[in-house]
Amino acid sequence: MNRRDVLKLLTMAAAMPCAASEPTTRQPLGLVIHSYWIRREKPLDPEYSGVADPFAFLQTAAKIGATGIQTKVNGLEGVFLAKFREATERLGMYVEGTIALPKVEADVARFESEIVSSKAAGATVLRTVCMNGRRYEQFVSADQFQQFVEQSWMSLTLAEPIAAKHRVKLAVENHKDWRVEEMLGWLQRLGSEFVGVCLDTGNSIALLEDPHAVVEALAPWTVTTHLKDMAVAESEDGFLLSEVPLGDGFLDIPRIVATLRKSRAEIRLNLEMITRDPLRVPCLLPQYWATLSDLSGRELADALTRVRHYKHPRALPKTSSLSHLEQLRAEADNIARCLTYAKTNLA
Repeated sequence: MNRRDVLKLLTMAAAMPCAASEPTTRQPLGLVIHSYWIRREKPLDPEYSGVADPFAFLQTAAKIGATGIQTKVNGLEGVFLAKFREATERLGMYVEGTIALPKVEADVARFESEIVSSKAAGATVLRTVCMNGRRYEQFVSADQFQQFVEQSWMSLTLAEPIAAKHRVKLAVENHKDWRVEEMLGWLQRLGSEFVGVCLDTGNSIALLEDPHAVVEALAPWTVTTHLKDMAVAESEDGFLLSEVPLGDGFLDIPRIVATLRKSRAEIRLNLEMITRDPLRVPCLLPQYWATLSDLSGRELADALTRVRHYKHPRALPKTSSLSHLEQLRAEADNIARCLTYAKTNLA
């Protein structure tokens, strides 16, 4: 971090308004940084800059009325940790962090340092993943997946004592890696109040699971959320899966939220509305089944029947054909539509 960055962050922190003076009505949704995937990676236009660092993201989220944010805050240094915490409190917002699990014992010191800095910034819930990719794209054999299972268990057993020591909760996302029975298996085996789930309401569809059944199963373990709505369409090798604004897809969002609130009344609803081309789920190709050979034909049939029954009435939205400025505008519009839906339906 150079001197210019330091001055920029200090100026930004000082300029943040207090909650009492903030004109925007708060919505019952926080924002995951990935909702600004395009804006974060390539802002390019001054109108859409302002989420590249936690201070800028916090300011943007406050401006549009979000209740909090989920982003990486352990990259902040020294005085900025306290400044960031002061800024969130001044705005009446919350912050959840993100962190990478330790892979080996030598990585535990890094992990603990990032937990300490995240907590200093105000985050006591930290979202993490066991794998960043998609299971059916990442592995070509059952043996490879078993290595991932063993590595994940090692990472979790290294991480849990550190989370418990510092009284923070690790929220492991169902990231198109674990089917629900697999995730419940290691959650029950670990049996820790400091390790739970960051429940993504759409990811399980790619693993042929009923998304509402997944919510029911994981709700008691859920610490925080990636709330999203999904649209589907048939394709030659399986189906297409796309994030769409809340209320535009086939998920029963009020039912999902009611289920989560029944298990944890104070659950935070964090919007992850990623504006991008539809994801391809090639469940009719052999490679898809390399790590899913235990699934029955009934489960595949049920998943494809679900796709056919709930197929989107219009073509799934695509961004690759848009200019960059059009992509930025679509991203901002999608987030705004989700916040409007939440205000009306989820308050």
